[in-house]
Amino acid sequence: MPNIHHFILIGSSKEKVFDALSSQSGLSAWWTPHTKTSSELGSIARFSFGPEYFKDMKITKLRPFEEVQWQCIAGAQEWIGTTITFQLISGNKEVLRKMHPEIEVQIEQLVYDSGTLLMFHHEGWSSYSPMFAECNYTWGQFLRSLKLLCETGKGKPWPHQHRI
Repeated sequence: MPNIHHFILIGSSKEKVFDALSSQSGLSAWWTPHTKTSSELGSIARFSFGPEYFKDMKITKLRPFEEVQWQCIAGAQEWIGTTITFQLISGNKEVLRKMHPEIEVQIEQLVYDSGTLLMFHHEGWSSYSPMFAECNYTWGQFLRSLKLLCETGKGKPWPHQHRI
């Protein structure tokens, strides 16, 4: 099964990143402004992208400042049954360098003394399809939006995620 994985270093505390991943206001500021969630384990979060397209996610893990996980239960057919996980590890540059040397270039470019490593996984895709390829690219854009939100206070949520 193909899976989407991204590692992104965010110059912000894990508390701030977790809030952006788990609250309605945070999710609205980096993914889609049309977010409805109660941010409770077992609840359903709805993410709308226009008047007729949405994704419903069941919140399956919500470990404060460590992990958020959703299972897609409604939306595009290829998304249904997939799992999206956001894991957070924070530390100063040396700690992060020792734990994850593969992000050395991100660490070098971090303008802060410490940060939060977001390990993103969107797993359970049935095939390498055109939608898989588009979603992989677009997740990169949305994760950049999350980074911008946490570092500057302003993300680039839908429908502006692809604009420079």
